[in-house]
Amino acid sequence: TYFKLSSQEWMILIMVVAMVLILELINTAIEYLLDLLKPRLHHHVLLIKDATAGAVLVSALAALVIGTIIFLPHFRDFLK
Repeated sequence: TYFKLSSQEWMILIMVVAMVLILELINTAIEYLLDLLKPRLHHHVLLIKDATAGAVLVSALAALVIGTIIFLPHFRDFLK
């Protein structure tokens, strides 16, 4: 491995990745449920789908920031 990550860093990375994947699964389940309950597009259905997709986006951006905070010092050390 190139980077020696601490146990805490590994735990944080695993939790953040799991958070994004879990939210994506919840988003998919909600979309399928809404498509089943309301096959025709309804304004409220679109808002709910947008909100759940937004939650996934926010979690992915948070994961990017956390990953950058964790890996940036290791990249600096690696390049020296």
